[in-house]
Amino acid sequence: MPETVYPRERTALLLVDPYNDFLSKGGKVFPRIKPIADEVGLLDNLRRLDGAARAAGVQVVIVPHRRWEPGDYEDWDHPNPSQRLIMQRHSFARGEWGGEWHPDFAPKPGDLIAGEHWGQSGFANTNLDFLLKQKGITHVIVVGLLANTCIESTARFAMELGYHVTLVRDATAAFSHDMMHAAHELNGPTYAHSIQTTTEVIAALPAASRSKEPVQ
Repeated sequence: MPETVYPRERTALLLVDPYNDFLSKGGKVFPRIKPIADEVGLLDNLRRLDGAARAAGVQVVIVPHRRWEPGDYEDWDHPNPSQRLIMQRHSFARGEWGGEWHPDFAPKPGDLIAGEHWGQSGFANTNLDFLLKQKGITHVIVVGLLANTCIESTARFAMELGYHVTLVRDATAAFSHDMMHAAHELNGPTYAHSIQTTTEVIAALPAASRSKEPVQ
């Protein structure tokens, strides 16, 4: 893949589903991702990317999953397998600790928060594309969870909409090594413009700046 340049005013870090249920000890889904998350250094890498993006003046966008509420999906004609699991375990329940932001990744002033996605793509049936276009964003760095579901679906959709897409191998996790392999070695190369490590992405970001430069 060609070397990637990230224009400061045109780049966004998309942080997908940064909920306690995924990222915090005691979360409903955390035990299933913990082995891979620990292996790749997920939390530390997300912290590094978040800090580097903010220091570089890159737009941070929270891309949240639908917070479960009583009745969700129950009268749907064909909820997908992931939605059926959410019905069973009440993942990311609204008003509960599991549905709150992980404290290290809660939105900060200047961040954008997209509408909650019902399925796996952060773009489908939300305002994410509109928000990004209003900011003039052309490049998206997609991180968070899960590698082979919401990250892949969001990143694929971004490519279809014309964005330059970067996946970050060690800033995501999944339930198994096979799922991570599929996300980054089999499927990712068919749509992503760049697949990098956290260190590589940070090195390619614009130099740290206290304020964003005007678009030329």
